[in-house]
Amino acid sequence: MIIGIDGNEANVSNKVGIGQFAGSILDQLSKLKTGHTFWIYLKNKPISDFPKESDSWKYKIVGPKAFWTQIGLPFHLYTSKKPDVFFSPTHYAPRLSPVPTVIAVMDMSFIHFPELFRKKDLFQLKNWTSYSVRRASRVITISQASKSDIIKTYNISKDRVDVVYPGIDYARFDEKSSMETIKEKYNVPKRYILFVGTLQPRKNIARLIEAFDKVIKDKNMSDLSLVIIGKKGWMYEDILNTPKKLGIEDKVMFLDFVPDEDIPYFYKNAQVFVLPSLYEGFGLPILEAMKYNCPVITSNVSSLPEVGGDAVLYVDPESVDDIAKKIAQLISDEKLREKLIEKGREQIKKFDWEKSARQVLSILEEVGNAR
Repeated sequence: MIIGIDGNEANVSNKVGIGQFAGSILDQLSKLKTGHTFWIYLKNKPISDFPKESDSWKYKIVGPKAFWTQIGLPFHLYTSKKPDVFFSPTHYAPRLSPVPTVIAVMDMSFIHFPELFRKKDLFQLKNWTSYSVRRASRVITISQASKSDIIKTYNISKDRVDVVYPGIDYARFDEKSSMETIKEKYNVPKRYILFVGTLQPRKNIARLIEAFDKVIKDKNMSDLSLVIIGKKGWMYEDILNTPKKLGIEDKVMFLDFVPDEDIPYFYKNAQVFVLPSLYEGFGLPILEAMKYNCPVITSNVSSLPEVGGDAVLYVDPESVDDIAKKIAQLISDEKLREKLIEKGREQIKKFDWEKSARQVLSILEEVGNAR
């Protein structure tokens, strides 16, 4: 069988979100002994850390780059030898594709919180996701919560939607720098609360900052700082302005992008990792924190209870008081901290990228063989 895959989301150096999912699935598929041939379709040449080409793993550079999914890729699929099945690890399937297609929809946040998206992005997400879901033979998503959302939103059969949980990448964070080097490089505070994620409204970072303000002022924890690691996404201005509004700009550190090799230090030395999102398709940083024995607080909504299980402390993401209360509780209660850390070690064993890739492969085989 020839399996075609849109590799563009993974063809970037700094992978986050859907790029991380696509990259990890591609990497694992390239290692499996499947007997199939994989054609990876790209707009640009593959980056250096992509799997090497072989008789069963080929890259196809297709143009033009503009409107690639709507024009360039479909034209190529119509006019060249076709794969038996095509996998797009994004919301967008190639338009009018002559090949049975499987897509991946990470989450439905644009349906739940349309006001948190730019108009241009929202229009594209709504229209192209709707088209792609209806055209796809199968839809892969990353949590039962997202599966339920997809079925309700598009009124499709539950049999067409498959849940494939992401894994925890044990090789991703290659620690190269000493603790002292990291401290000096970033001027890291001694005691801090940690957040890792893209700066965008859905992540609820402004409320986290407000909760942090309460912790240091009302809970007598003035020696704490808040470290926020994440690239600017969209509508991030309010997030960046919140510390100044509260008069705590000297206590909040924004670090933008931090290389993978430096991330372990921040997890290992944080008092607590907090992900207070309003909605998540999955929430990989929760597993990353658990990997480095960092206790976790996260929201009691969407997919996050699936990821955290009984190994985290849950909060109402719309309650600043609840977030502040749980932060203070977890920092103060050493027995609770140790209990959650131990449970976290067990929880991450449930998530494995090789298992994820085998699930994806099984779905692609079913679709390809059904032609």
